[in-house]
Order: sequence, then C-alpha cells, then structure tokens
Amino acid sequence: MKWGVWVLPMALATGGCASVSDINETLPTMNVISGKKPHEYAQCLSEKLAGSRGALQIEPQKDGVRVIVPQKLSSGPAAVFDIEERSGGSGIKLHERISNVPLRPFDVRNAATACISG
Repeated sequence: MKWGVWVLPMALATGGCASVSDINETLPTMNVISGKKPHEYAQCLSEKLAGSRGALQIEPQKDGVRVIVPQKLSSGPAAVFDIEERSGGSGIKLHERISNVPLRPFDVRNAATACISG
C-alpha cells in the first residue's frame, strides 16, 4: 500500500517539462470530427477550460488552428489540439503530455468532448 502512494507523484515528477513538439510526437488521445469550424471549436475550448486552466494559446496554422493548453500547477503545455478545417467542419487531434498516466486530470478531455457537437 505504501508503495502505491508514491507511484503517481513519481510518474508526474519524472514526466518533466515537455515541449509542444514533444507532446505532438505522442499518439493522439483523441481523433474526431466536429461540425464546428476550427475557430468555433477553439473558442468553445477556451470557454470550457476558463475555470480550470490559464489562458489558452491559439496559433493559426495552414489549414486551421493549434490550441496549446497550459498545465494546471506548473509552466509548460499540458495538451495540444491540432484543429484542421474540413468540408463542413473540423478534424481534431488531441495530444496530451501525460497521456499514459491513468489518474490525470480529465478537464481537457471533457472540454474536448463537450465541444464536438453543434
């Protein structure tokens, strides 16, 4: 039991500070299509995450936008959304920094899911 108490803090501590490119090299934790345009989806994310995260960084890309979500307790990115325009909506890929930690905060994923539909 005592050993289990140290697993999550150690996993989080050894995760280190990841960059956007490091996070984008991981497999996406979500890959979906939405009927919303990229800027509409990014705005929805900003509204949903306003209470739990700092200001999101929204960067224009060739065919859409990239949204960088900050970590809750330290500096650096926690998640990256690549949102590409498609006919009639957007293709959305979510990459998370600690995607292999089962007890991670789910506010990002919950916001991502809530913003998919109209």
